[in-house]
Amino acid sequence: MKVHETRSHNHPSGDDEKIIMTRKQKAEKQEHDHPTKKPKSEDTLNGNATHKSVDNIIEEFDKFCKTISQHLSVQQMREILEANTVNSSGSDDAIIARCQDMVFYGGLSECPVCGGALECVGQNYSCSGSYSEWSTCTYSTRDPPRRIEPIKLPDFVQESAVSDQYWKSKIEKHGGKVANHIIGVTCLVVSPSERDRGGSSKVIEALERGIPVVREAWLSDSIEKQEPQPMDAYDVVSDIAVDGKGIPWDMQDPSLEALESLNAEIKMYGKRGVHKDSKLDKEGGVIFEKDGILYNCAFSICDKGRRINEYLFCVMQLIMVPENRLHLYMKKGKVGDDARADERVEEWQNVNDAIKEFAKLFEELTGNDFEPWEREKKIQKRPHKIFPVDMDDGYDVRYGGLGLRQLGAAAVHCKLDPMVANCMKVLCGQEIYRYALMELGLDAPELPVAMLTDFHIKRCEETLLEFIEKLLNTKEKEQRLRAMWSDFSQRWFTLLHSTRPFIFRDHQDLAEHAASALETVRDINVASRIIENMSGATIDDPLFDRYEKLGCSISPLEKESEDYSMILKYLEKTYEPVKVGEISYGVSVENIFQVEVSAGPSYNEIKKLPNKVLLCSNLLRHLHNGFLPAVCTLPVSGYMFGRAIVCSDAAAEAARFGYTAVDRPDGFLVLAVASLGDEITEVTSPPEDTKFLEEKKAGVRGLGRKKTDEKEHFVWKDDIKVPCGSLVASEHKDSILEFNEYAVYDPKQVCIRFLVGVKFEEQNVEYEEADATGDTDPSISPPPITRTDFDKVLARQKPTVSKSDLEVHERFTKEFGEEG
Repeated sequence: MKVHETRSHNHPSGDDEKIIMTRKQKAEKQEHDHPTKKPKSEDTLNGNATHKSVDNIIEEFDKFCKTISQHLSVQQMREILEANTVNSSGSDDAIIARCQDMVFYGGLSECPVCGGALECVGQNYSCSGSYSEWSTCTYSTRDPPRRIEPIKLPDFVQESAVSDQYWKSKIEKHGGKVANHIIGVTCLVVSPSERDRGGSSKVIEALERGIPVVREAWLSDSIEKQEPQPMDAYDVVSDIAVDGKGIPWDMQDPSLEALESLNAEIKMYGKRGVHKDSKLDKEGGVIFEKDGILYNCAFSICDKGRRINEYLFCVMQLIMVPENRLHLYMKKGKVGDDARADERVEEWQNVNDAIKEFAKLFEELTGNDFEPWEREKKIQKRPHKIFPVDMDDGYDVRYGGLGLRQLGAAAVHCKLDPMVANCMKVLCGQEIYRYALMELGLDAPELPVAMLTDFHIKRCEETLLEFIEKLLNTKEKEQRLRAMWSDFSQRWFTLLHSTRPFIFRDHQDLAEHAASALETVRDINVASRIIENMSGATIDDPLFDRYEKLGCSISPLEKESEDYSMILKYLEKTYEPVKVGEISYGVSVENIFQVEVSAGPSYNEIKKLPNKVLLCSNLLRHLHNGFLPAVCTLPVSGYMFGRAIVCSDAAAEAARFGYTAVDRPDGFLVLAVASLGDEITEVTSPPEDTKFLEEKKAGVRGLGRKKTDEKEHFVWKDDIKVPCGSLVASEHKDSILEFNEYAVYDPKQVCIRFLVGVKFEEQNVEYEEADATGDTDPSISPPPITRTDFDKVLARQKPTVSKSDLEVHERFTKEFGEEG
């Protein structure tokens, strides 16, 4: 192999830092040449007590670093580290920084959280150990514990032999070649200090030629392991790329990432899906199957501690193409970083040999045998190993749902009532599911997150409940408590692969990004099984077929009916504009449907029960299965009542979650009739014992800071109370709830009665008038779907639709028609 090495011997810096740094880390890294380290009370070189100022010690440390770099070789520094039982592996820069720190400040003690080794990373000291088999330790501090014993210094410390040819000799010794030019080289190796300066002209040339630019650790690890390592784990291009193109999604500008996600081709739709990048699907390839096993595996890992792969996916398939030609396909990398993914396609003549190779690779990746996993789901997570994402045999709805150009044709050929057909058209389209997964950061096109097995979803639920129970009973403080959160976070994002993993910090994080995300994934998986594959011809009325599978009667209400007027009044009274940024969003009712869900109790059954209330919800997903309870108990809105079905008496609350997709202003609200039972418990804070409420199946009313004016409430037919009243401030100013919430523990006490189609509208916003002719200036590019609210998306909030999105939708409608 040939490498071009560009180094800065006079400015050794830092450590083997993570491949891709955040903006904050890059800013901290730029200050690394003058670290602000806490001075010690004792001089570790001579043992004399000192009381120097911080500035004096920083100046002294800088001089010391220059001296040690001038008079000691890297190999000698390695020997100093070895003499003090300190890790002596890694790149030159890592060794220099480690040796300078140890000799000047004293040896580092073990990590107080997990007992692992501490490493200097920029201005911080981080642990390189493991907290559990699921996660590496994320302990970090600027004031690390130090050893009491003095540093052992070998005799050659006073010598001044420095070998600038160290790396060249190492590379050539192991069969490599070093070049002084870019053309024809395998990769470009750069030092951290050069990365911090933004890259040299040779780095720019390498980028233009598509040549990988890697850290020095790639050389060290390749030599140590006696084979070239995958370059994606050592890539530094994203540190210096400016436009966010061709780099992992997590490093892109938020609007670019979201736009790519919404437009991305789904590369694998399920257990039988041949990965698009293999190109074998175009040759008629299918997933190889033998003895009931489909040889198609997807894997994931989230490793925040090692900072080598904060998130990583892997796909491995045996693909049979016509004429019995069997291929092994494997791809490993980060989402949106195809240029640096490790990819292979190999044809195998012998089927048994291919199966053995597949099983061997599975064991290398996971540390487990293949067949026990596929047949019995028996597997044990191994430290630093990736974990399988259990795909089901079906179609991810982002692949199988109707595309934009198919929607109109499907509705034209549908024999349903036009308004019902339009409702089904929205439910069967890809966009609402793409948007939901994009918002959650669970939108990797490589992995079929919307086609997981029930076993995998159950594993996620058990993991969440186990952590909540552990959190409830823990007595751990500070560092160890943070380690618990870190361990769970890495485990969670390994099971539910995210393009933007992070460390959970509180109950609100758990509610929004774990519990709510799990419920969304679960329900989208249900949608995938109903919708299946609609990518073929639409002339056979696929919307009617899916309506039949839904098992739910949906019929339009007459606008002149009393029910329609009552619902319209209820929603108008209990809604208030939702403000996102500087824009407020109102809502208008488009259509109202009467609903009868076969999976839940009938209306005739519900109307016989006591204390019936008409309530709002966003739970459109339960048209098929009926209402499902929350997955866990957390002291936040929506989960504070435990495993209950939760609704609100205010349309303002439900409307926050009733949007469908970024390209349309349409949304849905659900009106349900709920019986609260004979005994109703009222609370303003999380109940102490939700299990008691679950067993008792008592109705619970959570009192919010706002309420519907009770003077305006009225009783509808069948003795059903309609909490129709203007929103006013309540006497419960300290409640954690903004609006009243109602919890019911028995699914037999709730039924969906009406489905309300609404349209979100921006209020008090002025826009320039469009050209009356409808023509546009060809020199002006159409506005991208950047969305005013994409910052909300990245914060994983519940956004609504911005004007730029509506303009995109309007341009499409103008060109292809409303049903295009």
